[in-house]
Amino acid sequence: MKIFITRKIPEPGLEILRKEHEIEVFSYDRVPTKEEIIKGLKGKDGLICLLSDPIDKEVIDSEPNLKMIASYAVGYDNIDIGTATKRGILVSNTPGVLTDATAEMAWALLFTVARRIVEADKFTRAGNFKGWGPMLMLGQDVTNKTLGIIGAGRIGTAFALKSKGFDMKILYASGHSNKILDQKLNAKKVDLSKLLKESDFVSVHVPLTEKTYHLIGEKELQMMKKTAILINTSRGPIVDEKALVKALKNKWIFGAGLDVYEHEPEIDKELIKLDNVVLQPHSASATINSRTKMAILAAENMIAGLKGEIPPNCVNMEVF
Repeated sequence: MKIFITRKIPEPGLEILRKEHEIEVFSYDRVPTKEEIIKGLKGKDGLICLLSDPIDKEVIDSEPNLKMIASYAVGYDNIDIGTATKRGILVSNTPGVLTDATAEMAWALLFTVARRIVEADKFTRAGNFKGWGPMLMLGQDVTNKTLGIIGAGRIGTAFALKSKGFDMKILYASGHSNKILDQKLNAKKVDLSKLLKESDFVSVHVPLTEKTYHLIGEKELQMMKKTAILINTSRGPIVDEKALVKALKNKWIFGAGLDVYEHEPEIDKELIKLDNVVLQPHSASATINSRTKMAILAAENMIAGLKGEIPPNCVNMEVF
């Protein structure tokens, strides 16, 4: 069968696909337009896409032979699951393999913001370092502080467990109790407002849904401590970017670390100007190991789906 891939992925995944099917990879190293995806999808049985690709009804309905969509990502909010399911098209994702990499990036952002690493690096490179000073680049302590986790799923759990060495108090806001966090960290499940008011660090780990859109807005940011830091490695629209700019400018919170943005790849120009925010290019899963495993998992999902089998990570089991 024929498969269209919207971006070059690590070779091990491509090798798996080539053994059984004919593949075509989008030839440019950039996000394809919807029109380019539709063109590439013509005559194809399978589609491997990225989170940045708009796989809406128009794209899905453009190819009558389409049987399988494999997302090279954990998230799949860019795919019209309803349309795919009605058409009997299987959709899969790549969970699990990037859990630790994403959790590690959240910690990297936390430390970078808390200790003002990027700001200090710029300061030093500019030749402004004239010697040790008692008030130079004062940041926030991490040890013995309160860590608030919004969303205690795979990544939120992994992120929390990595706090063990810092003797932190763990709070989490989630739809369900997390026995692992309760038992291993003596964590406490609380409502969102209590978490925001009491946490020194707030890290977001929920999927993007209608309920989580702008979950963190002006009201929520004003609840946080002036010394608090917000970390977001989940989805950009969960945080109201305009409200965050206002919070950072007015020092409602100490700082923020972001790997995702509300209107990717565009970033609010005012946000870029601020020193108390660290900005990453949506690269939380960007380790060689994680991205390779994602490619292999996407390929395995695709091959199973095209055989009419249940993909290892099917997200619309209703098709069966």
